Amino acid sequence: MRCVAEVILGILQAESTLHRKIALHINRRATTASITRMVARMFHDAGLSQQDVQDILLPLLPPGKLTLVMDRTNWKLGQRSCNLLVLGVLIGNIVLPLAWTELDHSGNSHTYARMMLVGKLLKRLPAKRWAVLIADREFIGGEWFAFLKWKGIRRCIRIREDTAVDDDEYVRDCFTSIQPGQVQTLFERAWVYGSPMHVVATLSPQGERIVVASDLSVWDTLSTYRRRWGIETTFSAMKSRGLNLEQTHMTAPERIGKLFGLLCIALAWMIRVGEEVEAEQPTRLKKHGRPAKSRTRRGYEVLSRAVRWASESFQTLLELLNTPFSAPGADKTQPVRY
Repeated sequence: MRCVAEVILGILQAESTLHRKIALHINRRATTASITRMVARMFHDAGLSQQDVQDILLPLLPPGKLTLVMDRTNWKLGQRSCNLLVLGVLIGNIVLPLAWTELDHSGNSHTYARMMLVGKLLKRLPAKRWAVLIADREFIGGEWFAFLKWKGIRRCIRIREDTAVDDDEYVRDCFTSIQPGQVQTLFERAWVYGSPMHVVATLSPQGERIVVASDLSVWDTLSTYRRRWGIETTFSAMKSRGLNLEQTHMTAPERIGKLFGLLCIALAWMIRVGEEVEAEQPTRLKKHGRPAKSRTRRGYEVLSRAVRWASESFQTLLELLNTPFSAPGADKTQPVRY
């Protein structure tokens, strides 16, 4: 566990997942080369399992119903594709990953992989805690929709324009008169991939039609779907605008999974610290009404300084990992993203 903790702290200081950069921030009486090999061995031999990570993260969740989001992130190292299917819970405007699968292929996920991932998390987080599952148009299909319904999980999923509605009409033919900023819906629930669902559409400022099928009310469908953007914020914080997941030279799926688990803990800590900092001193807003820094970024900066300079506040910050998040919420004025 000492080695795991050192690597997490090293990642936070280095803002990198390269072993040699992490090693520079681990204080041991050994050469940099020796510490670099120790970091590599941790990912090769042991490290935290996904269940270990969940043991840390699940107690942090606020009580009550939770909004879950599924998406996929990928990057390339040379000719090798790294591909992760991720399922997480919305905390404010960012998603905290709770379960993930390392895909051994590039491109979209398969239905079986999605069902396995949801089933794995349901063992730790029962369906009665799931308010809704949000996903993009990659995550469609009759078997998939039926599986979620069978598990008692409400769906809010964007569908493609070539999706058949009521088996006799395509989505692209249902909303031909819609204008930018407008919202239109079908008169009543329609059959989508074998399930009766509300179908709601809007047109983005760029002119792209966004159509969402859901088990929610017509009024809640688009406001819920726009919260999917939280997982894009997560991937941004974990990748090039944050901890630089894609810098790693590891390509073996199981090692990528172990690294991702460490980043999930680091991200949870950043969010939790940022939440505390924001409560004490709210971020100033820029002229366009958005905060100058995200809560997650503020949390990272406070944590990084505390670790680097062995601040007296470090112990207090560490204890926040034992304190649940406040109830999740999101800014409902943001546009629908896709």
